[in-house]
Amino acid sequence: MNPCFRTATNDDVTAIVVLVTSAYRGDASRVGWTTEADLIDGNRIDSGTLHEYIARPRSRVLLAERVHELLGCAHIGVEDGAGYFGMFSIRPDLQGVGIGKLLLAEAERVVREEWQLPAMRMTVIDVRDELIAFYERRGYRRTGIKKPFPATDPRFGLPKRDDLRFEVLEKTL
Repeated sequence: MNPCFRTATNDDVTAIVVLVTSAYRGDASRVGWTTEADLIDGNRIDSGTLHEYIARPRSRVLLAERVHELLGCAHIGVEDGAGYFGMFSIRPDLQGVGIGKLLLAEAERVVREEWQLPAMRMTVIDVRDELIAFYERRGYRRTGIKKPFPATDPRFGLPKRDDLRFEVLEKTL
């Protein structure tokens, strides 16, 4: 299943919020392997933040589609001289069929070829071993840099545990 890729517009915001929420939160997310339902409650993204991502220079929300059906999305931007990859979401019932690998490769292509940046970085909740292993198989490495989880920012969810931190992963492009 080869998706088509395009850049999101403000008209896509509602569908993106639904997709991202279904991939990470609540019972619907348990169909896939990316769920954070046991770690975090509430939002994973809100429409205001998405509008900011879409409007910001050197920022892009990539969509993976098949015949106008939204399959996945990711946000890429520029941060400290490298690409930043986040909000990676694939429809839970389609996780594990290769769409995510293709979307990640497209994001890396944009950062490398269009923005001409040397590396891609991301932050992953450090207890998400299976997800970190997915990225390591694609050439990302743990940097050892840890960042606090924004435990009091309801735009990104409210943690159910007090030991959550982000770990920075990086790949040379």
